[in-house]
Amino acid sequence: MSRIGKKPVELPSGVTASVSGQTVEVKGPKGTRSFKATDDVTITVDGNVVTVEPRGKSKRARQQWGMSRTMVANLATGVSEGFKKELELSGVGYRAQMQGNTLKLSLGYSHDVNFEVPEGVTVTAPKPTDVIIEGIDEQQVGQVAANIRAWRKPEPYKGKGIKYKGEYIFRKEGKKK
Repeated sequence: MSRIGKKPVELPSGVTASVSGQTVEVKGPKGTRSFKATDDVTITVDGNVVTVEPRGKSKRARQQWGMSRTMVANLATGVSEGFKKELELSGVGYRAQMQGNTLKLSLGYSHDVNFEVPEGVTVTAPKPTDVIIEGIDEQQVGQVAANIRAWRKPEPYKGKGIKYKGEYIFRKEGKKK
């Protein structure tokens, strides 16, 4: 039994859900998102509660049960509150600033890195060492944050690089003389 799949998804106030076939559409104050579930699960909407049930007892149906419930819960959270990832730049001369729809990063290369922000995601740089990524799609927000972080991952000796806020960097000691 899926412990996650058994829990019903309660929709926050101001959020509505509708099901047509295997497609769930969730509307809220921040926008509209939809998810197409596989034929292994049945999704029902009853007032402000969405439930997901497996069709049959096959392994695939049980796998899709918990995943589909989590996807519906993420849709509801995205259209009501949105998702947010915060990055920190640490290192001498490492800076970030927004110029229109482009994030300009100075990361110690011989050139500045220009990162084009995709549609549906908002990127802000309140301080030169902080970058905030926000949006209603959790997967897209996480992917944009990972793409920005990939330009300079934190290294273990000095801790320089782009890291997630609150991320622990395992530090190593340099070589001895």
